[in-house]
Amino acid sequence: MSDEDRVPGNQEPSFAAKAWEQFSTLGLAVLIALAIRAFVIEPFRIPSGSMLPTLLIGDHLFVNKFIYGAQVPMTTFRLPAVREPERGDVVVFRVARDSRGGIYPADERPELPREDFVKRVVGMPGERIEVRRGGLLYINGERVDRRDPGRTFRDEVGRSLDMDIEELGECEHLILDDPRQPGKAVSPFTLPEDRYFMMGDNRDNSNDSRNWGSVHLDDFKGPAFVLYWSWNINGNFLSFFNPFNWFSVEKRWDRLMRRVRCGDLEAPDEAGDYAAQRTGAGFRG
Repeated sequence: MSDEDRVPGNQEPSFAAKAWEQFSTLGLAVLIALAIRAFVIEPFRIPSGSMLPTLLIGDHLFVNKFIYGAQVPMTTFRLPAVREPERGDVVVFRVARDSRGGIYPADERPELPREDFVKRVVGMPGERIEVRRGGLLYINGERVDRRDPGRTFRDEVGRSLDMDIEELGECEHLILDDPRQPGKAVSPFTLPEDRYFMMGDNRDNSNDSRNWGSVHLDDFKGPAFVLYWSWNINGNFLSFFNPFNWFSVEKRWDRLMRRVRCGDLEAPDEAGDYAAQRTGAGFRG
């Protein structure tokens, strides 16, 4: 076809036009992914045993960021919340950490770097909280009931821990108690407005509000709601791209798409194969 015979509206796009089309499509996809991560869901992984037996080392989960009202990046503005945090929610939140490893409520030390923790909400704003010897939790002067299901749990380093069912209001969930440790006591105090008392389910092996204080609502990222992956390794994101891991590391297929919720009283009796090397970054405490 000669140049005279070409239809003006059907010219072959230039290289620059093709490149722009590809880059703009890729850019849009990246922006959509970042928006979903900022306002809808965000992935996290569990590198410690502080939430055993609910969350295992090597679990990977999604956090629902819009439930409590997602924070707009680079601002202090939060979108409207679907609901307020509830007692028993397993929540991902920010804390501050200094160069010596000290942990502080993030809003009290704004100059320090941030780190993400995951714990369970046990105390609500305005409530009077007390933790007595043996890890016994009291809310407004009333002891939070426990019952013994007659099971024990052997953690990732071989310690035998007692397993109890804690009746945290309407939320029943499993906790672990180390009979060799009395647990940290907390004198009675009243939680200020918008502040929450957080504890790990592995009560005697958790760095939580008993040690460094309560968490402000603004530092909540959202509740954990589903496990999307779980395996016996505690490496960083690059672990997914190591072919050796896919053939050698145990995958916990039975935990895929398992919801993180109250009333889930199923748990292994022993960590055993759930133990993982404590390397890489992620949740601490």
